[in-house]
Amino acid sequence: MNTEEILKQFPAKHDNMLNIMHALQDNNPANYLDSDDLKAVADYLNTTLSHVYGVATYYTMFSVKPRGRYIIRTCNSPVCHMEGSINIIDELERILSIKVGETTGDRLFSIELTECLGQCHRAPVMMINEDIYGNLDKQKIESIITKYKNK
Repeated sequence: MNTEEILKQFPAKHDNMLNIMHALQDNNPANYLDSDDLKAVADYLNTTLSHVYGVATYYTMFSVKPRGRYIIRTCNSPVCHMEGSINIIDELERILSIKVGETTGDRLFSIELTECLGQCHRAPVMMINEDIYGNLDKQKIESIITKYKNK
């Protein structure tokens, strides 16, 4: 689907900005909003490019740089932190040979932090695209990443 087709799915109202941006980002194989997307949103909603850029960079769910096919969001909430989320992050960085905020060379994985995934009862947790994994330890992480590598 092209940008124009996506925009036409939403009334040209400022209230639709986040939904439009999600749809455009989801449509991009590199999981980000490029400069053409941002300009299209600004034009469609009759607002400034700087406003749209500000929204895109404020919310962690959006990215203005290319990301991997699988976006791994690790929960950094106090509960997950107390339950060992730092060990989860360390293990992901070790397995994938990248740091938080980076993307693997094959563009398969990106690691990001998020403040809360709303799964405190399963801490520590991570989310890969739309799938949530809880009660994590090093062995579970290795198995989960292997599953995604083999998809």
